[in-house]
Amino acid sequence: MTAPQLAAGLSPISGAYDALLCDVWGVIHNGRESFPAACDALARYRTDHGPVILISNAPRPHGPIIEQLEALGVPRDAWTEIVTSGDATRVLLADRAPGPAWLIGPDRDWPLYEGLGLETSDLAEAKFISVTGPYDDENDEPGDYRDRFIAAVDRGLELICANPDIVVQRGDRLIYCGGALAQLYESLGGKVIMAGKPYPAIYELALARAAAAKGSELDPRRVLCIGDGLPTDIRGANARGLDVLFVANGIHGAETIGPDGLNVAAINDLLRQDGLSATWAMADLVW
Repeated sequence: MTAPQLAAGLSPISGAYDALLCDVWGVIHNGRESFPAACDALARYRTDHGPVILISNAPRPHGPIIEQLEALGVPRDAWTEIVTSGDATRVLLADRAPGPAWLIGPDRDWPLYEGLGLETSDLAEAKFISVTGPYDDENDEPGDYRDRFIAAVDRGLELICANPDIVVQRGDRLIYCGGALAQLYESLGGKVIMAGKPYPAIYELALARAAAAKGSELDPRRVLCIGDGLPTDIRGANARGLDVLFVANGIHGAETIGPDGLNVAAINDLLRQDGLSATWAMADLVW
């Protein structure tokens, strides 16, 4: 594995890329507030170089994500388009309508199902399971679902997960996401299907949107992914053969940021342990 090169900011490397696929949570906001320097970097890139496609594992269509970004103070000029795991997952759900499906997740994720003609039921009547996250992501843990998942696995139910993230940072806390439930389900012997990062469907959709915004075919060697999650952002970019900038001060910040700043040895160790590589690394996304 080649160690990532340290980048002082996006500006010195931006000329090598015609489009950015940028993660959202952990890179440009933490669920409670936006990161002005990161937003400014993306806006500058858009002005001088090319489209910025925000690529999020949010388990909802991109419309509500736009509203969330506005509420968090992310400026509209920081991005060109948004592609979500929810967008890609709706295709999977539509193929399985009318179901019925046992839905797991908070009420705010219900826009994922609008217009799909999907019927809902409890576990006993369900033909498959759809997960966006825990019902109560502030308090629930994956183990709370173990007994019900064992019953579902015994029935051979498929689980579609709309958010492959294991955890995300909300303010100063890490909270469980849909990926943590899917991980448990798979460990119990269940079949799991996902369309978000690091899986191919969301990248194909994002690259198509970037090419349309650019108005020309994109050379994959000139596309840069940006993200803070090793199992999602970095693994997804590696699988697609795209360059990737690892933003260390996200969900892995406790391990990679020390009293003197970026801990390069820790970053290299994390990447090596997971069999991953990053082209570039920086503490926070800045211009």
